[in-house]
Amino acid sequence: MHGEPPPHDASETSGDLPEPAAAVLSGPSEPEPEPAPRSRSLAPLRMVFGTALQYPRQIALALVALVITSAATLAIPYRFKVIIDESFSGGADPEQIGHAFRYLLMIVAILGLGTALRFYFVSWIGERVVADIRLKVQANLLRLSPGFYEVNSPKEISSRMTSDTAVIENVVGTTVSVALRNTLTAIGGVGFLVYLAPSLTLGLLIGIPLVIAPIVFFGRKIRAVSRTSQDRIADVGAYVTEVLSAMKIVQSFGQEHRENERFASVVEGTFDTARRRILLRAAMTTVVIMLVFGGVVLVMWRGALAVAAGEISGGTIAAFVLTGGLVAGALGALTEVYGDLLRGAGAASRLAELLEARPEIAPPARPERLPEPARGGLSFRNVTFRYPARPETAALKDFTLEIEPGETVAIVGPSGAGKSTIFQLVERFYDPQGGTIRIDGVPLTRADPADIRARIALVPQVGVLFSANARDNLRYGKWDATDEEIWQAARAANAETFLRALPLGLDTHLGEGGTQLSGGQQQRVAIARALLRDAPILLLDEATSALDAESEQLVQQALDGLMQGRTTLVIAHRLATVRAADRIVVLDDGRIVEQGTHDALSKAGGLYARLARLQFAADAA
Repeated sequence: MHGEPPPHDASETSGDLPEPAAAVLSGPSEPEPEPAPRSRSLAPLRMVFGTALQYPRQIALALVALVITSAATLAIPYRFKVIIDESFSGGADPEQIGHAFRYLLMIVAILGLGTALRFYFVSWIGERVVADIRLKVQANLLRLSPGFYEVNSPKEISSRMTSDTAVIENVVGTTVSVALRNTLTAIGGVGFLVYLAPSLTLGLLIGIPLVIAPIVFFGRKIRAVSRTSQDRIADVGAYVTEVLSAMKIVQSFGQEHRENERFASVVEGTFDTARRRILLRAAMTTVVIMLVFGGVVLVMWRGALAVAAGEISGGTIAAFVLTGGLVAGALGALTEVYGDLLRGAGAASRLAELLEARPEIAPPARPERLPEPARGGLSFRNVTFRYPARPETAALKDFTLEIEPGETVAIVGPSGAGKSTIFQLVERFYDPQGGTIRIDGVPLTRADPADIRARIALVPQVGVLFSANARDNLRYGKWDATDEEIWQAARAANAETFLRALPLGLDTHLGEGGTQLSGGQQQRVAIARALLRDAPILLLDEATSALDAESEQLVQQALDGLMQGRTTLVIAHRLATVRAADRIVVLDDGRIVEQGTHDALSKAGGLYARLARLQFAADAA
């Protein structure tokens, strides 16, 4: 399946008159593997069709084109009947023959134009619905707290936003149109067959269920295998992403051969699943061809006897066979449509989960306003917190800390002590299970999270940059900043020189993740961004830990300027960078075990003194 073109209905592009033999030989079209539906219900599609109903004009035009093309499709067998009976019976004059064929050409022209209009409008609706759903889902995802992404993989969410929406686009833009068209064709075709030859029609209607039954039987089995195939293909994608993202490690350790063997194992698993699906489709095709062509032969046999007996005309039997093929093809397509709708319902339910997810961190009904002007005071009182993904382990335990406005507090301790958790709670990405956190005296749970974060500027351990130009990355914390303000911030962050040296200056695209800049340059851009934010509280998360000595010195100079006049919390593994802090808080296992100045803690001989001794000895070596 991998690499095949996306599913489509042949008549969507080539007209509404499918060839009966081709319809039988091809069987149900084989779509790309899609996410498995989570139920046998079509109820999740209400969300999809509700979105589509926002465009009634396009729906009305699509339905008009649909009715016209279905009527034109059924008019063609009738014109063949007239042509055969009147033009091939002998004695017909050329004008009469030309008149008959001109009518047929007119019907074909109407069919072609109607098909083009229907294809345009149903495809437009499908694309528009997918765009609207993606916009709604993304808007909701941006509201959700980081805890949601601990238990829901961003890669899996990305898959829903791409593959699942592609399934929905196929349902809205193709499947529904095919279902309506084939329903009209089947109903109109059966009526026309009754008009042509009631006795032959009765035999045909008895035989049709014999054809549909194996399609339904095999179709269910094929869908089950297709769901497994989707999982296997997902394994291929996940493996490729993992290995390519770690290519330097793979090649550094010479593991290319082993990774190739692992990939071969994953691919072979995908092939085995695809082989089972192919065998089922081959069996279904064999049974359907035998039944359908056997039925056609029997109908033609009876029809030939009726023509010989003078009961019906040659044109009638020709129109009957052609219309019967249309009806059989339409009913066969309808059996597949249900499977497509189920897959669409599964995709819709997965997207609805994202759309209906509610943020755990939300503004209260009547948020308390933070005092103006902002002072930057922080207070932690008896805070206990467990991450949603690790409820059995407390990241902070009975944590109490008062930080005065303008104070610089460094937070140190071994890995896993709870340092980064403090930052997560200050920005209210999570709420503690116990205790209270306040900014300027206001409990965070009573304030709007947006107001809280507006008073905070963050410089992360790695300068996170977006795939955009330098200007947009710099003004991310203050989108309305002027170029003059941007350059002032860049100058204060020791970033002006290299930014002016870029080929297009601030208009230079920095690449995905800022790959056009070095690590130190990325970090200085992040500092400039925090400067532009001009917030009273500054969070520095090991902002110099990954830099070389020269870059660290430049970044530290920029940080010194950024910290002036602001309440600053600093997380640092490199203790040399926090000697000048007003206070150092030492964490271990989620609790404060020491606090004081660098000199006081060094003399105390506790955990800080031990960490400092080990680190400074390592630096000296």
